[in-house]
Amino acid sequence: MGPHPQASLDALAELIAVVDRLRDPDGGCPWDLEQTHASLVPYVLEEAHEVADAIRHGDDGHLAEELGDLLLQVLLHARIASEDGRFDLAAVARGISAKLVRRHPHVFAAAAGERPTDAAGVRASWEAIKAEELADARAGAPPSASPLSDRLAGKVRGQPALAGAMTISRKAAAAGFEWEAIEGVWEKVHEELEELKEAVASGDRAHAQTELGDVLFTLVNVGRWCGLDPEAGLAGTNRRFLERFSRVEAALGGNLQGRGISDLEQHWRAAKAAIRAEQTGEPPGE
Repeated sequence: MGPHPQASLDALAELIAVVDRLRDPDGGCPWDLEQTHASLVPYVLEEAHEVADAIRHGDDGHLAEELGDLLLQVLLHARIASEDGRFDLAAVARGISAKLVRRHPHVFAAAAGERPTDAAGVRASWEAIKAEELADARAGAPPSASPLSDRLAGKVRGQPALAGAMTISRKAAAAGFEWEAIEGVWEKVHEELEELKEAVASGDRAHAQTELGDVLFTLVNVGRWCGLDPEAGLAGTNRRFLERFSRVEAALGGNLQGRGISDLEQHWRAAKAAIRAEQTGEPPGE
């Protein structure tokens, strides 16, 4: 634990007491009492994304706050389950502690054995232990005809689509379902993009939706091949777009109505140039 473990434990106990009070049928919060595991799913996802955003911005104050919001979700789910007698926070904590010890034999095992010496070795050991756990859990059950697909379906079920696509892409490639060279990936991008254009032109919305997904999935594969993170890339694009767009709005007094696309594009280029000049210290246009 950190330098002040007792202070951390005291603070956690205080938070648990607050959550218990919110869920107390006698005088608790009506909103909190209405919540279920299912109703809280959007909040879990939202808080996780806000934690990631705070990390990307390097804002410690914001990160501490968002981690607190995420921790609240964990405590709420544990409290809801404990009310039904299914499991409680102690079971959650003991479960993850046992998993960490089991999957880090190079740290916790009494016998030294052959220890991984780098992060790649640790990851390989982690995956091997996970595979053993899965095999033990499925012992006695009929063998699956598609074990990797079954495993991935469960793994990505709760992930955002972009993260799930990267998980599927990595695991499938590791299993040998992979292009021989990146040129094959680019060919697939162009192929899927043409199919999307044709689907849009046909007016078949459902088909176009399917082809759009295929284009995005193939671009995720490009990211994997190049060692790029699609989620981080898109988050950066969103941030840059909003920064530029806010300047366009400000230049037009907050009103974009009635402006032609050429006028808007000119303001957009000016905003982009101004931001670049501020970042580089060079006058716009140089």
